[in-house]
Amino acid sequence: MRSETGFDPELYKRFPTREERPEGELEELERVWRAPTGWARLTVVNNNYIGTYYVGAAFLFFILAGILALVMRVQLALPLSGVLPQETYNQFFTMHGTLMMFLFAVPAVEALGVLLLPQMLAARDLPFPRLSAYAFWAYFVGGLCFFASLFFGLAPNGGWFMYPPLTSTAYSPGINADFWLLGIGFIEISAIAGAIEIIVGVLLTRAPGMSLDKMPIFAWAMLVFAVMIIIGFPAIILGTLLLELERALNWPFFDPTRGGDPVLWQHLFWFFGHPEVYIIFLPAAGLVSMMVATLSRARLVGYRLVVLALVATGFISFGVWSHHMFTTGMPTLTIGFFAAASMAVSVPAGVQVFSWIATLAVGRPRLNTPTLFLVGGLVTFVIGGLTGVMVAMVPFDWQVHDTHFIVAHLHYVLIGGMVFPLFAAFYYWTPMMSRRALSERLGKWIFWLMFAGMQVTFLPMHLTGFMGMPRRVYTYLPGRDWEITNFISTVGAFMIGAGVLLFVIDLARNFRFTVGDEAGNVYGGGTLEWLPTGLYSTRSIPLVTSREPLWDDPGLAKAAEEGRYFLPGSATGHRETLVTSPIRAEPQYLQIMPGPSVWPLLAAIFTAGFFIILTIQGYGIAVFSGILAILCVLRWLWEADRPVAAESADIGAGIQVPTYVTGPSTHGWWAMVVLLIVIGMIFLMAVFSYLYLWGIHPGFWRSPPDPLWLGPILLGHGAAAGLALFGRWMLAREKTTLWTPGVLIVLSAGALLLAFGADFYSWRVTGLAPDASGQGATVYAFLSMQGLLTAIAALMAAFLSARNSRGLIVRPRNNSYDLIVLFIAYTAAQGAISALLARLFPGAL
Repeated sequence: MRSETGFDPELYKRFPTREERPEGELEELERVWRAPTGWARLTVVNNNYIGTYYVGAAFLFFILAGILALVMRVQLALPLSGVLPQETYNQFFTMHGTLMMFLFAVPAVEALGVLLLPQMLAARDLPFPRLSAYAFWAYFVGGLCFFASLFFGLAPNGGWFMYPPLTSTAYSPGINADFWLLGIGFIEISAIAGAIEIIVGVLLTRAPGMSLDKMPIFAWAMLVFAVMIIIGFPAIILGTLLLELERALNWPFFDPTRGGDPVLWQHLFWFFGHPEVYIIFLPAAGLVSMMVATLSRARLVGYRLVVLALVATGFISFGVWSHHMFTTGMPTLTIGFFAAASMAVSVPAGVQVFSWIATLAVGRPRLNTPTLFLVGGLVTFVIGGLTGVMVAMVPFDWQVHDTHFIVAHLHYVLIGGMVFPLFAAFYYWTPMMSRRALSERLGKWIFWLMFAGMQVTFLPMHLTGFMGMPRRVYTYLPGRDWEITNFISTVGAFMIGAGVLLFVIDLARNFRFTVGDEAGNVYGGGTLEWLPTGLYSTRSIPLVTSREPLWDDPGLAKAAEEGRYFLPGSATGHRETLVTSPIRAEPQYLQIMPGPSVWPLLAAIFTAGFFIILTIQGYGIAVFSGILAILCVLRWLWEADRPVAAESADIGAGIQVPTYVTGPSTHGWWAMVVLLIVIGMIFLMAVFSYLYLWGIHPGFWRSPPDPLWLGPILLGHGAAAGLALFGRWMLAREKTTLWTPGVLIVLSAGALLLAFGADFYSWRVTGLAPDASGQGATVYAFLSMQGLLTAIAALMAAFLSARNSRGLIVRPRNNSYDLIVLFIAYTAAQGAISALLARLFPGAL
């Protein structure tokens, strides 16, 4: 049976071939994928390096956050302790939570995805290696600058959740809150960039034959993780923008005296914040599912059920955000719905837990360090899950809300569900990238110190909460019976710290990063990351016929290393990877990949500089840094989307695939669609905010502009989309009239500018000011979003015109043109919808 792409599955029977590979083929492959040396290593984009850097940076922030936690525990060990003043404690507390949630937990699992996924999928690399490099450097440089604010007394002090009105200018007049609101901008950018990379990589760069039902569980977990980031992170992106606009420009989104509402922040924050717990947990659960099978020497029990549980957890988690808002006075019906959802989300988590227990039961597990961390994490996570079901019951939640009981519950879930699996993963996968494995003897000491310390620290904290000790306080009075449990918790915290210190020593003694000279498959894993590798990942991309191909075909590793499968060399003389179909993983085309470049590094530095300098109100320098970041990105993109001389290439078994394709099957098209979903979710959250404030404070709303203004606005947006699509049609037919595709794109951007100008002017003439009411603030937020998208579309049009003038827009089809048309069409649609919404509500009513 032949697929639409001309791929004949019967050709797979030719593998593995026995003929000798051409002389010099391996050497050429190594030359093409060679990494820079010396200082130029900062420009590397290979996932082996970027993934290792990423994991190391996330672990650094884990250690820094842990040090802050130890100091806070010393402060709380005894009543009326004077180790930290109140303001400093608030900064430590806020920085600890922010580092753990934003700079450690999410980046750590995303980093493991960058590091492990190409090897697990037998891809040469993820599809956008420079994007991965940009995401890492923006995160690392920005994160260090953010942490440095602590040394200048400028660290945020309103808690990692930043509730207004506490964080409004009335109660937080300094720039501490701005450091949080703008400082995590680079983290949001990094997370979104990584999610786009992971979604496209998992769906389009799997080894031939690796259909969805043969994907490693970790790949499934990372796919769900990335989709959740795409849906959840836009809420916090919008929330931070709105709160910063209120602080900087006095737009009253959260001021109830002018038609705003502080509870709106809680809705936006927790729509991101509670799913973030599962965003962190699901990749760790994927790691556990991978490791438990290998360490038990048995196949994972209930593979399909585990996959369904991952998807169900991601879906249900977005119906749980008001779980954190039971005490805000929501209607009883609403509370009942969210309470039910909070309990329901435990069901798919339970499916995974029972799958792991069953796998351990049917197998012959070895009592080594990774196994200890897996079992210890399982016990700890189950305890946290049980207390989670308890706080899902509304009457109980009312009693323990904002007490140390919640602190204990949170840490049981996060440490059991993410930290312990992460340490297990360190011991399990370190031999994949290091000359030596980590020490088994030290590893067991580390586990018992951390596991015992975890229970000693947080188990008594449940009792402390029951006795009424509130969270987020820097001291307490004697005589309330909190002294003993607090002191015990402090002792346990230092036990955890001792375990982490031993782990750092173990790393220093044994970890020696290498590519091609690793310790190897120490634990006998059956998935493809254990193939012999170089900087090009595996020498040849194998045919996958099962979920554990190395177990089912013991000769596969040797055959792949000898180049007997797909793409054994560089078919075009460039870096390449094989793009396959999303469902059945059939070969589609050969993607030409970029090599090392300084531009992602510079773009990341200037991006971090833009946000950090904006925080300290150096507006001119911040704008200059932002412009430099944009120029670096454009220079980096200038080298992209260039077809090679060979129109097709032989990837093995006589299969010829094209080297340049366009349309919905391409990795660039998928990435743009995912990016537009992110923008669409930000817009959807803005629509929610608009309607929420209208429903809460309708008395602050006034009549919209004359409906006649809708004519030119809708006409402009319609013309923009029409001109862009017409240009794409002309490009496909190689039309060379006066109305060239490039001219039509410029005219399309001009139509967007005219429509935006009409929309903006129509509101200005009504006299509605953005600082007058919640309506004014949200209307001008819509206009600001539309103005930003319009400016980006104009920049894209100018970029396309510049490329066209240099003959870089190939015909009859071009990916750059297609992606810009998609962006302009979306911008036009969003502009039309926002114009209609702001006039129909409350205009039509």
